[in-house]
Amino acid sequence: MSSNNGVEVSVVIPCLNEEETLGACIRKALDSFRRLNVQGEVVVSDNGSKDRSVEIAAAEGARVVHQSLKGYGNALRAGIESAHGKYVIMGDADDSYDFGDLSKFIENLRSGFDLVMGCRLPAGGGKIMPGAMPWKHRWIGNPVLSRIGRLFFHSRITDFHCGLRGFKKDAFKKMQLNTTGMEFASEMVIKSTLLDLKIAEVPVTLHKDGRHKPPHLRSWRDGWRHLRFMLLYSPKWLFYYPGLALLVFGLLVMGLILPGPLTIGAINFDTNTMMIGALAIILGVQILSFAVSSRIFAHKEGFLPEDPRLTRLLERFNLEVGLVVGLILSVIGFGAIVYTLLFWQKVHFGNLPRDEVLRIIIPGITAIVTGVQIIFSSFFISFLNLERRS
Repeated sequence: MSSNNGVEVSVVIPCLNEEETLGACIRKALDSFRRLNVQGEVVVSDNGSKDRSVEIAAAEGARVVHQSLKGYGNALRAGIESAHGKYVIMGDADDSYDFGDLSKFIENLRSGFDLVMGCRLPAGGGKIMPGAMPWKHRWIGNPVLSRIGRLFFHSRITDFHCGLRGFKKDAFKKMQLNTTGMEFASEMVIKSTLLDLKIAEVPVTLHKDGRHKPPHLRSWRDGWRHLRFMLLYSPKWLFYYPGLALLVFGLLVMGLILPGPLTIGAINFDTNTMMIGALAIILGVQILSFAVSSRIFAHKEGFLPEDPRLTRLLERFNLEVGLVVGLILSVIGFGAIVYTLLFWQKVHFGNLPRDEVLRIIIPGITAIVTGVQIIFSSFFISFLNLERRS
């Protein structure tokens, strides 16, 4: 099924000074169209090349669009938005992917999949030719980041960062991708997964880069950008789980030591350990408030879809409930302080038994701090959750 202008498939290639290999990529894609009897086009999205890339692209029969905003994501977005095809297949211009074999992508797109990912890793049936991928990318970067992506977002994709992938243009519009750099690749997989789009994965072969210059990819910088992006798109793993773990740990420590010193073997735990528990509680409450705030913000700004469980929680735990809980904790904390002052008065403001007093003061201060945190966090969360006009 073709689009109104007769183009069914658009191959989009981002380009920045790729005169060595760009022509070969275009020829392979056009040959693939002819062999498969597909009405297609090649769109080269130039990102400010200073060499002969634009001239070569036009001579080889590609349509060139220009993107002045720098960045892998910016270049791809410009090319995809200008593509005429119902289906888009994107790939790099370094001749590491075989544009001459597009049949698996086109077949899966025609059969109803919204996103068809290539997989270079052997775990997904792919193949990496000798010298095609640095060892740190093959054995550390790609497997680790892909595994994190599967864990955070419950995705089944083996290779999150394969540059050869196809998708329906309508599905791309639904994704509303925002990133401008290399993390564009991660965002596409994450958004597709969160939107519950139909995703397939097909094995591909990664060939050695055909250029005689260093790649645009910067291993540690771009690896960190991918990881940072996945963390920011997963408030649950960035904030919720760490915050919950700290809160549970702190409550456990406080609860065990509050009645009196705890001895395990030859080790004695007392009020000094209780202060560590208090710290964990305070940090846990604060980080959990970040989890809720960031999730609401991400939904309101269109970065993440609505979380029904969070919506139900906020319906029960609204501003008024937060204020009541915060005030109760604050009153309990101030009560502990007042009790200690009265106890001090009884001994005519002289010396107090250190551990006995700290066993009251530490929980009291913890209750005050967490109560105030909950009060102001409740206001902030309610502010973020205000209804706005479309």
